[in-house]
Amino acid sequence: MWELLIAAIGVAVPIVTFLWESLVVGRKRLGYRVQLDTRIRVGERPGGPLRLRVGDSDTVLADPTLVLLRVENAGATNVDRGDYAAPDDDKVGLRVTFPQRRVVDMAITELSDAHLEQFFGAESGLDYADSTIDLPRVPLNRKAHYKVLAVLEGIGIEQYPDPVVVGAIKGGVRDGRVLETASRTGPSRRARWVTAFLVLVIASLGVGSLLGDPDPLDCGHGQLVVVGSTAFTPVLRSAAQQYERTCGDTRIAVETGGSADGIERLNRTGGTTAVIAFSDGPKADGYPRLIGRPIAFSLFTLVVHADAGIRDLSTEQIRALYAGEVANWSEVGGNDVDVHLVSRQSNSGTRRALETRVLQRLESAPNSTNCRTLDKLATDQITRCERPSTESVLSAVADVPGAIGYSEAHAAADVAEVVPVRIDGNEAELVKADHHAYPFWETEYAYTFDELPADSLGAAFLRYLTNEVGRDVIRVEGHQPCADLANPVLCQPVK
Repeated sequence: MWELLIAAIGVAVPIVTFLWESLVVGRKRLGYRVQLDTRIRVGERPGGPLRLRVGDSDTVLADPTLVLLRVENAGATNVDRGDYAAPDDDKVGLRVTFPQRRVVDMAITELSDAHLEQFFGAESGLDYADSTIDLPRVPLNRKAHYKVLAVLEGIGIEQYPDPVVVGAIKGGVRDGRVLETASRTGPSRRARWVTAFLVLVIASLGVGSLLGDPDPLDCGHGQLVVVGSTAFTPVLRSAAQQYERTCGDTRIAVETGGSADGIERLNRTGGTTAVIAFSDGPKADGYPRLIGRPIAFSLFTLVVHADAGIRDLSTEQIRALYAGEVANWSEVGGNDVDVHLVSRQSNSGTRRALETRVLQRLESAPNSTNCRTLDKLATDQITRCERPSTESVLSAVADVPGAIGYSEAHAAADVAEVVPVRIDGNEAELVKADHHAYPFWETEYAYTFDELPADSLGAAFLRYLTNEVGRDVIRVEGHQPCADLANPVLCQPVK
């Protein structure tokens, strides 16, 4: 909040300064500056200071001084003759007085524009007497100026008072009084202060970004447990780690063990614990309080041990394998190696996707513990074993020659001794699945017990998964965010 306040002040100050300069300082303003005020002497002489003789007279000046006075338009608008605050019949615009000195002679010098000379004629009002010089009403355009050079006689004191300029401009700054200005070559003091202030604002915001609360506006706080799909575990772990780094006071535990187990665990909480369950596909019936949201479109693939000599299987061959009708890979064009089926447990969403979208039947019960040999009481010819996670299925297929299993497609890409299998000539690619050429896919759902409070960690984490950062995590792990599909609400292939 304080960063916004500082930023608002940082914007307001230059605006106020601009308005001040343009509407106040920029109004009509007449100024002057004393550029020279010095005694006329050349060091110390035996007879005392140099004495100045005026003209052909016998008058000798005691303690003579020279004064050079600059009169200038210091505003942003022109000053006309009628702008001088003086009676209409008074030709004098300004009066310059030299306390304790007498004006001996004077001249107008250095006109900023030659046309100004016409305003200093015999009838202009220019005159001097005693200690005062009368200056006429001279119109001055912006930045125009003229100078007055005066010869004065003093009374021999150490320091003479500064000249006094009296006059005013109608509608000018500070009641229109003529103000003494300062000569400068760099930025004004006000500009330097504004620049320093803006540097301070920028530095404060920078320090605030480094030392302040790093939480974004949508950060939740507290603890959250994520359960369910093991196929989606890499996404959940990566997203949880990044979210915890971004949001300080947050702990997200990923405890995935299967889609069905996750749904059941969430249901048992009754909403008393912060839990989100992720499932490969929709939940089964019997959980009316659980609310699902489609998060991603996931691909799965069949995998075989490299020794099987298989790279492509038709849908009919896959169904025959899992029906127990193929005992050796040579029967479907592979090597002379026995078939071993490695499956996920019945609570797996990946297994349910295979059964629903490819096999169109349920898998048979397991008959082997080690995935190599039949158990003692088994009567089948083909070994069938089950493993609890995606990683354990891939590990078993890599260890057992002739083994076939299935997993999330991205997870199988870099496992040695494991070969992904094309289905009907099609690889596991999102674009092919999205156009019904590849059948082994599923929608990844996130389930909550009833609606979560908008300010809860669970709701914030789900929003994180569906924003740009979360979608990037989903893509990196080989899934497709539902938002990328033609129908994000259904998160299914196009029809």
